[in-house]
Parts: sequence; structure tokens; C-alpha cells
Amino acid sequence: MSNVNYRTREGDCLDYICWKHYGHLSGVVEKVLEHNPGLAALGELYPENIVIILPEISVSKVSNIVRIWD
Repeated sequence: MSNVNYRTREGDCLDYICWKHYGHLSGVVEKVLEHNPGLAALGELYPENIVIILPEISVSKVSNIVRIWD
């Protein structure tokens, strides 16, 4: 997988775009903002035709889960 360019529609918001593309939000919004300087300054809802770079993000697996009630 490589970077994907996403062109916004009126009223798009970053967390929804990320959730639709990646399927989760764990650390994703922050990475997308790192790859798109100035994007945060546009506010929460984007106007039409803003190009957002959606970078390739590797998924790390959690190997040891500790459950304190087991």
C-alpha cells in the first residue's frame, strides 16, 4: 500500500475520512496531520476540493495483554 490522495467534499472531517480509509483511529489522525502541514488550520469541517495525503500506516500487534481481573 502506498500514499493515497483524498479530495474532500464539502463538510468532510478528518476523523471520518481516516476511519473510512484505515478502519480505525488509533494514532491515525495524528499521522495524517503530520503528512499534511496546515491541514489542522482549516478547522474541523473541510471545504470542497482539499487534497489530503493518507499515508501508509503499519499496524502493530499487541502481543501481551494484561487483564487485571483474570
